[in-house]
Amino acid sequence: MAARQADLQSLKSIAGASLFALGLVILFANLDGVGDSLSNAAGISAHEGLGILPALGLAGLHALQAYAFNPAGFLSGFLQILVSFWPLVLILVGAVVLRRARGRRLAMYRNPTGSLTAGDQ
Repeated sequence: MAARQADLQSLKSIAGASLFALGLVILFANLDGVGDSLSNAAGISAHEGLGILPALGLAGLHALQAYAFNPAGFLSGFLQILVSFWPLVLILVGAVVLRRARGRRLAMYRNPTGSLTAGDQ
């Protein structure tokens, strides 16, 4: 029974690490593409580091104006931005699975019989 629980915990650890890594890879790939498209849209090359700050300030003012005069359109655009960060869900799920698997594995090491107490389940 203890070996079966250890195998299950190992499988959960592998699944959690895989989800976490996959989410990070997809998120960074998306952010790289978004950064390239924003720099192309704003007309800023990667070497113009000082030009980014004014562009971000103007973009913030534009977002504030859109929120003030067209809240529905602003919220629609904000929802599209949030949807583009869906890999964060993979990262969060992977972190939760890893944390639970790690917590149960530590409980198994503390209790050498390999059985979990009712509070650990």
